[in-house]
Amino acid sequence: MVINEKGQAMPERTEPIAREAFLEIPGTQIRWLGNAGAMINSRGTVLMIDPVLSGFDMPLLIDVPVTEAAVPHLDAILLTHCDNDHYSRKTCRELAPVTDSFHAPRYVAGLLQKELGIAGQGHGIGDHFAVGGVSVKLTPAWHNWQNESPKHHTRDFAEEDYCGFWIDTPDGSIWAIGDSRLLEEQLHMPVPDAILFDFSDSSWHIGLDGAVRLAAAYPDTPLILWHWGSVDAPEWKEFNGNPEKLRGMLVNPQRVVVLNPGEAYQLQGPSAAIPVILPRRVSDR
Repeated sequence: MVINEKGQAMPERTEPIAREAFLEIPGTQIRWLGNAGAMINSRGTVLMIDPVLSGFDMPLLIDVPVTEAAVPHLDAILLTHCDNDHYSRKTCRELAPVTDSFHAPRYVAGLLQKELGIAGQGHGIGDHFAVGGVSVKLTPAWHNWQNESPKHHTRDFAEEDYCGFWIDTPDGSIWAIGDSRLLEEQLHMPVPDAILFDFSDSSWHIGLDGAVRLAAAYPDTPLILWHWGSVDAPEWKEFNGNPEKLRGMLVNPQRVVVLNPGEAYQLQGPSAAIPVILPRRVSDR
């Protein structure tokens, strides 16, 4: 992690995702795509969560680790909500020919069909579905900020228009919480083996105090940080969490995982307490 001239915390570099990362592998790997996007390869079942590989309307601090044209195949794309830093119309359109299925809250699945002609599968909070060798469940989120903004209040947005995803793999569970104010039920989930962790200090995100409470509820779970270090907007709290500030507030701060975009994290099962980062190949140094 480095601090740029504008005072923004950002990753040191981007590590390009090679074609081999999409093949069948032993175990389960998680890669941060930048901002709030992730790629998961679980023994050859490959998912992307909220991929924004192009088409975003604000300048970036990072290079994306893979382009749409370089993605050979995806078993599924999972979308948490309709904000354009999570739902990239351009990325979804360009990845549709190589993606077997799209999954989202019902409202977002409707947008996929209406805007892009993509037959996304819509789900309710608590619904389960399978993708290859993994099981996915939608978890609740509270992020319907548009109702408080006259400019964006084009309809009455409901809580169920936003979600997180609980992903059970053969190697452990991953919880992508999504953008959300802290909810009481988020403090009483089964213990996940990794959390894709938003720590944005924003009124419509979890906020630092909420992040500390959530982390304390799962004191041994590795926290893979996202929603930080990617957007050149120093005045926006939503994009400007500082991993070191968060680390200093947590129990067991060694479990904070700060990845470079594209870097692989090897998911550890319930018996592992310390996160393991895959060594970089010589060619990547």
